[in-house]
Amino acid sequence: MKKALSMLLAVMMAASVFTACGGGTTSTGSTSTAASGASGSTASAEGDYAGQTLKVAAIETAYGSEMWQKVVDGFEAKTGATVELTTDKNLEDVIDPQMKAGNFYDVVHLATGREKALPETMLKENALTDLSDVLDMKVLGEDVTVGEKIIPGFTGNLTTNPYNDDRVYMMPMFYSPCGLFYNKANFTEGGGELTLPTTWDEFFALADQTDIPLFTYPTAGYLDAFIYAMIPEVGGQDFFNNALRYDEATWASEEMGQMFDVLGKLAANTEKSTPSNGNSDNFTKNQQLILDNKALFMPNGNWVIGEMADAPRADGFEWGFMALPAMEQGGDRYSYTFFEQCWVPAGSQNQELAKVFISYLYSDEAAAIFAESGAVQPIVGMTDKLSDDNKVYYSVYDNGAKAAIGTFATTKPVEGMDFKQVFCFTMDSVVNGNKTAEQWHTDMQDTCKTMAAAME
Repeated sequence: MKKALSMLLAVMMAASVFTACGGGTTSTGSTSTAASGASGSTASAEGDYAGQTLKVAAIETAYGSEMWQKVVDGFEAKTGATVELTTDKNLEDVIDPQMKAGNFYDVVHLATGREKALPETMLKENALTDLSDVLDMKVLGEDVTVGEKIIPGFTGNLTTNPYNDDRVYMMPMFYSPCGLFYNKANFTEGGGELTLPTTWDEFFALADQTDIPLFTYPTAGYLDAFIYAMIPEVGGQDFFNNALRYDEATWASEEMGQMFDVLGKLAANTEKSTPSNGNSDNFTKNQQLILDNKALFMPNGNWVIGEMADAPRADGFEWGFMALPAMEQGGDRYSYTFFEQCWVPAGSQNQELAKVFISYLYSDEAAAIFAESGAVQPIVGMTDKLSDDNKVYYSVYDNGAKAAIGTFATTKPVEGMDFKQVFCFTMDSVVNGNKTAEQWHTDMQDTCKTMAAAME
């Protein structure tokens, strides 16, 4: 695991995300007033904030909501503050109408990359609070700063610093490697007859060795992490950075054409019911294809284990996980690492206490609570404390994979443009035969030209 961390330390690029699915509960308190806190000083002492109220909203994912209530309880015990906690699977539907009415939350845990794109919208509207000083604050109850606890590379990127101005607007929270999940029992490592592919040529050669379709995906939205890992495979890290800034030459390049060729072959080898079930209501049916041996590989993050914990499965089924195959023998293999984020709306009426709360999220106490539910933060030394099951997935970097960390640069709003629809969901059309991979590549070039013109 030390090696895994060193791989992440070496990747000083951008970071992104994607989030899992989850249900909702609410806890309420009373009034809100401003709190004081100073950068570089101890965040708080017990009882300093008695009588003050903080409004916190957190997306409920497969990790559940109980962990957030435990963290809130710990914060209240240390500070004397009251926290009004709201959690929900569809958090945007709860908090967006309230904020439009002027009722702002103080701290929100809601990642970028979701269909409704609320954080992205707020970034485009300059509606988030600068959290740069949080990095210099002492973690609540500890003699170390927040910045000292966060693994390098998880700040100073286009997600946490979306305006490319050295200012932090989003704090990194739970992170996870993403890659290809499969049933070990089908492969030699689990007693099966198939050999795990190390290159894309070996991957597609499996089609001649089995009647099982090679590929599925929960929804096409999950392909963002998948494609993010493919981009540095075809062109390297600088190529990846340029692609994330919509560089015209990068997207028109021969290397990018190679990537879309692979995507086209994947579409041809995708289980045919995948697009019809690739939505928020039926995505688990696509995940079930892996458990039923009706598809060999599926892009996902380790939350899928919890999501499908009670699902039926083929005899001998055992989860396997690997990085994407390399483009050629001896080439680099990548596993995309995404992280979720928390942020403070500019309209928050209690921003200083909000920063104290965020500092507490990086405490050993809070991190242990989150880890009990499988939610791992990018905190130095955290992976050493994980359960054996979690270490299996984080060890992907120990096995030679490189970490891809990045997301597209923030732009001004572009009327009528749904970037993720073009970037990810075109896959549905290619699988269904309504578009070709070449057309997808052309659409991305046109879309990136538009987005580049709208960059801040």
